[in-house]
Amino acid sequence: MSKLKVVGEKSLTNSSRVVGLLAQLEKINTDSTEPDTARYVTSKILHLAQSQEKTRREMTTKGSTGMEILLSTLENTKDLQTVLNILSILVELVSSGGGRRASFLVAKGGSQILLQLLMNASKESPPHEELMVQTHSILAKIGPKDKKFGVKARVNGALNVTLNLVKQHFQNYRLVMPCLQLLRVYSTNSVNAVSLGKNGVVELMFKIIGPFSKKNSGLMRVALDTLAALLKSKTNARRAVDRGYVQVLLTIYVDWHRHDNRHRNMLIRKGILQSLKSVTNIKLGRKAFIDANGMKILYNTSQECLAVRTLDPLVNTSSLIMRKCFPKNRLPLPTIKSSFHFQLPVIPVTGPVAQLYSLPPEDDVLDESDDNEDADFEAEHEVENEDDLDQNFKRFQSRFFRFYTTHLQNDDIETDINKLRPQQVPGRTIEELKMYEHLFPELVDDFQDYELISKEPKPFVIEGKVRGPIVVPTAGEEASGSSRSVKKGAGVKEKVSPKGEEATEDARGSDRTLPQQLGGQNRAAASAHSFSSDIVKALDRITLQNVPSQVSPGVAAGMRKDCGLPLSVLSCTKACPHVATCGSTLFEGRTGQLGKLCCTGVETEDEEDSESSSSVEQASSVEVPDGPTLHDSDLYIEIVKTTKSVPEYSEVAYPDYFGHIPPPFKEPILERPYGVQRTKIAQDIERLIHQNDILDRVAYDLDNPNYATPEDGDILKFNSKFESGNLRKVIQIRKSEYDLILNSDINSNHYHQWFYFEVSGMRPGIAYRFNIINCEKSNSQFNYGMQPLMYSVQEALNARPWWIRVGTDICYYKNHFSRSSVAAGGQKGKSYYTITFTVSFPHKDDVCYFAYHYPYTYSTLQMHLQKLESAHNPQQIYFRKDVLCETLSGNSCPLVTITAMPESNYYEHICQFRNRPYIFLSARVHPGETNASWVMKGTLEYLMSNSPTAQSLRESYIFKIVPMLNPDGVINGNHRCSLSGEDLNRQWHSPHPDLHPTIYHAKGLLQYLAAVKRSPLVYCDYHGHSRKKNVFMYGCSIKETVWHTHDNAASCDVVEDMGYRTLPKILSHIAPAFCMSSCSFVVEKSKESTARVVVWREIGVQRSYTMESTLCGCDQGRYKGLQIGTRELEEMGAKFCVGLLRLKRLTSTLEYNLPSNMFDFENDLIESSCKVTSPTTYVLDEDEPRFLEEVDYSAESNDELEVELVENTGDYEPSAQEEALSDSEVSRAHMP
Repeated sequence: MSKLKVVGEKSLTNSSRVVGLLAQLEKINTDSTEPDTARYVTSKILHLAQSQEKTRREMTTKGSTGMEILLSTLENTKDLQTVLNILSILVELVSSGGGRRASFLVAKGGSQILLQLLMNASKESPPHEELMVQTHSILAKIGPKDKKFGVKARVNGALNVTLNLVKQHFQNYRLVMPCLQLLRVYSTNSVNAVSLGKNGVVELMFKIIGPFSKKNSGLMRVALDTLAALLKSKTNARRAVDRGYVQVLLTIYVDWHRHDNRHRNMLIRKGILQSLKSVTNIKLGRKAFIDANGMKILYNTSQECLAVRTLDPLVNTSSLIMRKCFPKNRLPLPTIKSSFHFQLPVIPVTGPVAQLYSLPPEDDVLDESDDNEDADFEAEHEVENEDDLDQNFKRFQSRFFRFYTTHLQNDDIETDINKLRPQQVPGRTIEELKMYEHLFPELVDDFQDYELISKEPKPFVIEGKVRGPIVVPTAGEEASGSSRSVKKGAGVKEKVSPKGEEATEDARGSDRTLPQQLGGQNRAAASAHSFSSDIVKALDRITLQNVPSQVSPGVAAGMRKDCGLPLSVLSCTKACPHVATCGSTLFEGRTGQLGKLCCTGVETEDEEDSESSSSVEQASSVEVPDGPTLHDSDLYIEIVKTTKSVPEYSEVAYPDYFGHIPPPFKEPILERPYGVQRTKIAQDIERLIHQNDILDRVAYDLDNPNYATPEDGDILKFNSKFESGNLRKVIQIRKSEYDLILNSDINSNHYHQWFYFEVSGMRPGIAYRFNIINCEKSNSQFNYGMQPLMYSVQEALNARPWWIRVGTDICYYKNHFSRSSVAAGGQKGKSYYTITFTVSFPHKDDVCYFAYHYPYTYSTLQMHLQKLESAHNPQQIYFRKDVLCETLSGNSCPLVTITAMPESNYYEHICQFRNRPYIFLSARVHPGETNASWVMKGTLEYLMSNSPTAQSLRESYIFKIVPMLNPDGVINGNHRCSLSGEDLNRQWHSPHPDLHPTIYHAKGLLQYLAAVKRSPLVYCDYHGHSRKKNVFMYGCSIKETVWHTHDNAASCDVVEDMGYRTLPKILSHIAPAFCMSSCSFVVEKSKESTARVVVWREIGVQRSYTMESTLCGCDQGRYKGLQIGTRELEEMGAKFCVGLLRLKRLTSTLEYNLPSNMFDFENDLIESSCKVTSPTTYVLDEDEPRFLEEVDYSAESNDELEVELVENTGDYEPSAQEEALSDSEVSRAHMP
């Protein structure tokens, strides 16, 4: 054993009394001749350590040699009393001051010296009791702080010393207690646990623990903690199962539960549960637990504990054990593949679709064995490692390495700068790209055949010289007494007086009806209250063939036009100083009342922008019509008839037919009640315990074409056979509880998230529980305040045609249904997750619809585009709707071009028209992200509006828009994929023209623009985000990507234009839902085939973005604490347009001459003031903490590496300098 180097007195930190005593002790060590003096000095030091915190602090202060002197004395002295004194001093030092002092002792070599002391003391017969008590006590305290303690103890032979002491002095509780504490520390090393188990330690623990007793409860608690640590070894757990100890633990637990009436021994009860938790980690343990009736025992005891909040740890641990032991069930499906099949024109050679087609026709719902543990002999017979590394330390290293690589050096971050640098490669020849010429007529048209606004040439105005404030819409605060415009169905024109004042009536006065039209004749319809229920009862659903004949003539009249919605028209009473009249015309040649957006206040540009703007842009509101302005029920039906779906749908959902308007009230993020998850888990466990109470009755089955809807009045009726619908099977569990199973994406066996279905036959006043049982993601915003959406037909007929957030007792948790390895990326033992929510319906025999998010179908898009095209002013707005291509199922993928018409067909104006920069926008590549379509709707309506700001924007850019990149997926109710079964946003690198036509041709458009030197100024792909709040962007930056690898040298060498940050920064100032701190500009390897990265890298578009909109709500800004709605989403689309107009000004070199030092601003930000919250998108990172009561029964916390893994949350926080700048200054600081 190496001698410790003793440092002289001059190194001591103080000249205090203890310092003098330590110096004296050091001198005694040198002489080694005065044991009495050493005894005296150590007793004095012990007295000071016991009485003065100052003394303890001086001895453990960094730089002090006090600890070294004590350990040196302990190592060299032969005097027993001196040894005991020093041990008592060490106990005093580490007993206070937290773990720091224990770590300090370990750092000075204390654990090795104390273990050697233990071995020397064990050679005496009998061993000195006090010495053993003190040595074990101090080792139990410092052992957890020494990463190699388990190895050291095993090498020194200390394991058997401690175990033999317990066996030989079984009744000596004073000695046994510290020995058990040290055994617990030994057992954290799996090799040590196996070794101790072979020597009978498990049997020994069961001799110590026993039924309820008021004596020696402390010893019982320590023994249980030790047992729980030992049973984490699967070898020891099997030994416990073989000896019947699972039944023993349950018996002991019930006894303590019954007798501990005052709950003073909760820690003992929890210790028993912890031992059960450890032993049930193996399959044999779970079987023994079930055979011993453990489910019923723990269920009953945990239910009795619910009334006492302090017993929550017992309830939660019991829930965890029961969930783990709940027998795994198979989903009640014939196959996990989609109910619908679409034959692909080409079968991919590799990838998940190729594997799907190559699978033999066998059961793919459940693996032969859902447990993969009992190949878990681990190496627990474990011969010791050659290098004798402590296994606990290896686990710590593994966890640390996983954390480090995930958060600091994730392998997914691209680090090769050469690969990061954009390399414009045409990909296709110029001859091949000429096929897209016809989609760019604006580049060659001379407008000789157009009736333009002006035939006279005017002085050419330098682009960008627009003046006046930009006024943008907000979805601002609703005054309690204010009312908002509620549009009628598009089939009934609203009457607008010359002054813009519209007829008004109270929103609640729904007894009044509006004229209905039938075949050109006006008829009066009955009151909503008198006929709405008749409609609901009479119409099973709207079909494409005809309007049901069994309804009354008045009802039919309404249904054929706008379903007779007695919508009350509300006047806009709030004064709006920037708007002449709120009833002004939205579009040229079309009248309609403005919605609430026009009255919620306006924003003006900063003074500098106003001064440099032209009179073209006067103060006015951004007129973004609410939904029904573009809704036409008749047109929708006609469009649906031409929409091609794989199931050949012939029905139309009422919400899509009626249309949706935002409700005139706010919907706050739901506060989750405490304990909701464990309550739901307990109700699930009741299914196993009380199986006779379960109905298990099929209520809907898409796989069975002969299935007939039950006529029983006590069962709900379900349907999803309409566009974008997704519901595969429903099983009635209890009278008012239903399990719902979602359909997989077509040509896929997973991706279950999007749902949209119809429910009817309900009774009011009954709380119905719905469980969607085959979700796949490991967490959801349903755990953090998000609610599903419901649309009531009765409410729509009563002038409230809107989707609203509903549901209580909402939570998302892992269930007992097994996922097959086929659907889990080859991993066995995975489970599905459940979304559960409870709803009470307000109306009897209503027809209601539930959806994951606000539905927006392909037919709705086509209807909106037709309405926009027919309503625009062709002299003012250049609007083209082309077909980009046909999808796999033969639907057309629309391509929209929007810009301003040239002022005349003279050269100067045509030249200005053709030279406008392009903006390329796309959306809805993922069908389940319907919020992207609502944002796109806001963008399209803003671009087509007659406001001066919109006209200025059109005069600044040419917009090429693909509003729906995945029509087939949207139509058929997919969540992620197209009919090819692939995520189209992972196909941009090498899209297949036959399998991915929309991506192939959208990329072709961009390649064509690059080939003719007209690459877009901005590319943005609209998406939705399921795990984060707010709206934010992902961009591409070499410098920030390299910075995240912490290679500062490489980061400093990168020279990069910082203009990619300009647009997000502008949006963070003007859009209340936008959050700059959630933006990220890191490029990941896993995202190299996404639109954002490919357009940046291959097309050379610096400002290439993905804009993510939350599915839940906002946790910052004006909408903090509110769930997001279509009004806010459409507003975001309009704000994006306003941001582009500001971007135009800030990037105009003719407009601004910025000082050169402004360009160093972002570099300084990156190099000095950056704070990273989460550097990579490859992490399953949520923006919320887990709930305290949430049971973590997952041994699979890293989940499969899904392709849809959450995008990055990391970003740089603004510096103080940046916060001090004005809006325009900050925006210009980001200018290239």
